[in-house]
Amino acid sequence: MSPDDVGRGPAAAAAAATPVPRVRARTRPTRLRAPFVATAVGLSALSTGSATATFWPVYGSVAFVVLTLVAFVVGAAIALGAAVLRLSSVWVLVATLVAYLVLGVPLAVPSQALAGVLPTGRGLLTLVSATALGWKRLVTIALPVGSYEALLVPVLVLVLVGTVVGLSVALRSRRGELAAVVPVVVWIAGIVLGPAEAWWPRVTGLAVLVTVVAWVVWWRLRRRRLALDALTARVPGTPAGHRPVVVRAVVGTLATLAVAGAGGTLAVSAAPPATSRTVARTVVEQPFDPRDRVSPLSGFRAYEQEPAVDGTLLRVTGLRDGERLRLATLDTYDGVVYSVGSGEVDSASGFFTRVPSAVDQSAVEGERSTVEVTVGAYDDLWVPTVGQLESVTFDGPTADARRDGFFYNDVTGSAVVLGGLRQGDSYRLDAVVPRQPGDDELDGLTPGTATVPTPRDVPDELASSLEDDVAGLQEPGERLQAALTALREDGYVSHGVSADEPVSRSGHGADRIAQLFTDPVMIGDAEQYATAAALMADQLGFPARVVMGFAPTAAEGGADAGDTVEGGPVYVTGSSITAWIEVDTAQYGWVTLDPNPAERPIPEDQVQDPTQISRPESVVQPPPRDPQVRDDQTPPQSEQDDPETPPAWLATVLLIARVAGWSALVAGLLAAPFVTVVALKARRRRRRRTAQSPSARISGGWHEFQDAVVDHGIRTPPSATRSEVAAVVGGSRPAVLARVADRAVFSPNAPAEADADRVWTAVAEMRRALGVGLTRRQRFAAAVSLRSLRGYHGRTRPERQRNN
Repeated sequence: MSPDDVGRGPAAAAAAATPVPRVRARTRPTRLRAPFVATAVGLSALSTGSATATFWPVYGSVAFVVLTLVAFVVGAAIALGAAVLRLSSVWVLVATLVAYLVLGVPLAVPSQALAGVLPTGRGLLTLVSATALGWKRLVTIALPVGSYEALLVPVLVLVLVGTVVGLSVALRSRRGELAAVVPVVVWIAGIVLGPAEAWWPRVTGLAVLVTVVAWVVWWRLRRRRLALDALTARVPGTPAGHRPVVVRAVVGTLATLAVAGAGGTLAVSAAPPATSRTVARTVVEQPFDPRDRVSPLSGFRAYEQEPAVDGTLLRVTGLRDGERLRLATLDTYDGVVYSVGSGEVDSASGFFTRVPSAVDQSAVEGERSTVEVTVGAYDDLWVPTVGQLESVTFDGPTADARRDGFFYNDVTGSAVVLGGLRQGDSYRLDAVVPRQPGDDELDGLTPGTATVPTPRDVPDELASSLEDDVAGLQEPGERLQAALTALREDGYVSHGVSADEPVSRSGHGADRIAQLFTDPVMIGDAEQYATAAALMADQLGFPARVVMGFAPTAAEGGADAGDTVEGGPVYVTGSSITAWIEVDTAQYGWVTLDPNPAERPIPEDQVQDPTQISRPESVVQPPPRDPQVRDDQTPPQSEQDDPETPPAWLATVLLIARVAGWSALVAGLLAAPFVTVVALKARRRRRRRTAQSPSARISGGWHEFQDAVVDHGIRTPPSATRSEVAAVVGGSRPAVLARVADRAVFSPNAPAEADADRVWTAVAEMRRALGVGLTRRQRFAAAVSLRSLRGYHGRTRPERQRNN
């Protein structure tokens, strides 16, 4: 039989190949036995549950537990049903998508489910959107998130899809060990999306390691038992002598794990990591970075000008007598301004995250406070708050937008709303106000361990004055109180914005603070005194920061100045603006201290000292008698210019481009596995066809045809000869090709190059003939089948050995 017989014309080829589709024997998996299924599902539940537990610090809610259990049960049911009914991967995908859409809303977006169990149109849109965007939102929000918005969607995707894929591989593949990859992927995802603390992932990682190793060992032992049963034709139910092997395998595995664990522990102890743990939330670009904004303290005196000074900025209900509203906490001083966060060193005050439905403040010792705020003329992104936030609820038509733009820093108690608050906005705050020491306890305070950036360019005049103020005192608390008392006693308050006020230059840079201590009369306002006090506290060893906010008085509530209106409405005006300091102490944590002098008359004879006239021109000049000059005061620099609205057509084009781009990305991700399989087969085909010798090319042609047979679902006996494979396929051309390949491999005479070319031409025609009578879906399934790539037809040796 010559290669010419294999490569005869297309008509003959079609005739010879006609019987092939009729006699094709599709691959049928062995019947699933209950013990095997129970063991596979049990080990999968243990490994997937251990891996999913890594997400507990992320969610920490009952909703997360319910979602995990339901998603695993549904995924296991889909995988088991598809295995029993022998459904193709396409139907498995369809069933998974249907389950995801039906269960996704009540499990992952419960707030948008009808009666808590039925999906809604809005909920489905949120579910689909969160499938692509929920991953980034999850790493830009404070933990734990509970069931807030649609942040449960990522873990639903991981558990449902992971369970379907893992159990499908375990129940239907001959390489069931690959199912162990799924819990490892889920565990890694939990680390990447989780907090920076590493102790919990270590616990779950150990559990995942044990279950995965148990899974692999079980599969290896099962494969060995099946192979021995097939060779010895053992009657089911009779002893097979596997017990010693099982014992050795288990003991060896445990010993290996023990040695590896001990070695890893010693290695970490000997060479601990030099840097902090890095996860997604520590490196992802945050939606709000206060370092991109001008320091709010720079716009301090704008509140002392018209119209803000007498205008109603806020209406606050529930504020206790003497309680203050915090705007911003500033901990970084560079000699020019006090700012929120630092661009050069790590600063906890600069990290703002979205807040879930509630913030756990159970560790904060203090009194609970609830305030309701209605925004008047206030127009800024800094949200007035009290204490340590537990929850915030926005009301009104802009509630959803304000809630989506709300970011909070739990270290400093500061909050912002991207886009800023506007007149008519309202919100409710539930917070815990930390306990503060009494006046008789301040002298006993000692510095705490909080970390703040070291101030730069601290003026020598401040340090010199501090030495005089604390001379003879040894205790840190006494020294701090002496420094603050000196500021209150020596200082006078002037904002320098009206004609009847003495000159008081704005700003809080190093030159302005130096002037505060060198002028004949110490004149300034809370901007300067708070800055000076914080720098003094730092010199004395106390971690310190400046807080800017409002200090409403009882008179602003509509009562007399001496009356108390605790709990009643307070109308906050710009004149309530102030600044104070907080120092970290070992006894109470952050303690609030007010360094500002009481307002009292300023000695005019000393203000007119000639040295005052020779000073450089102030940044903010004292206004002339015309009150309209007050408008020249620099407005708050934290306001951002509104960008120009793009044309409608451009917005439409950008929207279409965005949708098309995301669609192409999703399509590319979905098609990537199939394209990869086709590319690998094409590469394999090219290497076979371009082999160095004609005999290798002919042998490669046979292997190409045999792989195509396997991919089309025709079952061939394990270790079958070429003739046996040809007999299973049927037809004359496969038999001819088998004999030609046998002669090329075993004959002492090398075949000609032309013979190899004719064999490959025939192989191409025979591969096409295998698809005759098949549907388009069946041909696609054969093209992307992994059987020939993974040796499902019984071939286990490498390709190069088969060709030889």
